[in-house]
Amino acid sequence: MGGGGGSSSSSLGDTRHLEDRAKEILQQGDTGRKNVFISFVYEDLNDVNLLRGQAKNENTDIEFNDLSVKEPFDSQRGEYIRQKIRERINQSSTTVVYLSKDTNKSEWVRWEVNKSIELGKRVIATHSGDKLSCSEPDFIKDNGIKVVAWSQLADELKKK
Repeated sequence: MGGGGGSSSSSLGDTRHLEDRAKEILQQGDTGRKNVFISFVYEDLNDVNLLRGQAKNENTDIEFNDLSVKEPFDSQRGEYIRQKIRERINQSSTTVVYLSKDTNKSEWVRWEVNKSIELGKRVIATHSGDKLSCSEPDFIKDNGIKVVAWSQLADELKKK
């Protein structure tokens, strides 16, 4: 399910760099960056962190917007979590679903895909390697969601 970034403390120098970069971006106007919600199972967090690392590369126009939750879908906090995820999906132009052998087991990923479609968001599924090494989940097939290799994701996101 949607993974969240960890928290880290920033030094004053880091903050100044971020402020300077934000001013630069505002002066340039529309940056063309894609705000992407990424949906994945918690077991794939390490792989997804590698994918997130691409967004930190100054040469990419992908900015991930996600939320990491280890809670069961039907937990007491489930509705609150769904509300927060819904907000993140709404802020995004596209939902990317990271596929692995564990994806099919996740009610969270299924819900995030369905909610993304309901909210009119574009949904793309991706996987590591050249070929998908697991079975494609029914909720991906049934919704006609395009599946691309991770190496092709940035190019696919550029398309409308």
